[in-house]
Amino acid sequence: MKQIDEGEIIGRVLAGDREAFADLVDAYKGPVFRLAFRMTGSTRDADDLSQEIFLRAFQSLARFRPGERFFPWLYTMGLNVIRNHLRKGRSAPGDGSVKGAPEAADPREDPADAAVGRERSRRIQGYLLRLPPAVREILILRFYEGMSFEDIAGLTGNTLSGAKMKAYRGLEKIRVMMGEDGFLDDESRG
Repeated sequence: MKQIDEGEIIGRVLAGDREAFADLVDAYKGPVFRLAFRMTGSTRDADDLSQEIFLRAFQSLARFRPGERFFPWLYTMGLNVIRNHLRKGRSAPGDGSVKGAPEAADPREDPADAAVGRERSRRIQGYLLRLPPAVREILILRFYEGMSFEDIAGLTGNTLSGAKMKAYRGLEKIRVMMGEDGFLDDESRG
């Protein structure tokens, strides 16, 4: 992601330069799409939700407080849009692929290893989708986005100990699901 001056861009947008918002979209479309995809399991829903998140961000930009970081503000808005979508039960069936993700493997990587890695990712995504959304979002923010539990607690409205507990319980549920599926046996053989 290229370095951008968010404050300067937001100032331009608020001064009437609507085209400047495209710089923010370009900078954050990848993380927003990945969050939506991981929460829904559907590229179609992730595309639609990403557009809705950026539309709402544009419409709400006047309420953005100068001095705040834009990305956490956008991410919080994104989580709220996705939560509403999931509550309404409007998700398309998951297709298990991330549009725009590099499909070409490292030429030095064994094709069989690459296939195993893709299968592992697909199965883990399936386990995540079987968790309650509140637990799923904490695991996604922690393990895919690399956020600290302090940041996760702030974004999700949980206490620090509550975020950690949900992550622990979610990981335990995934471990159980993996055992039931024989995934752990597959991994020990592979």
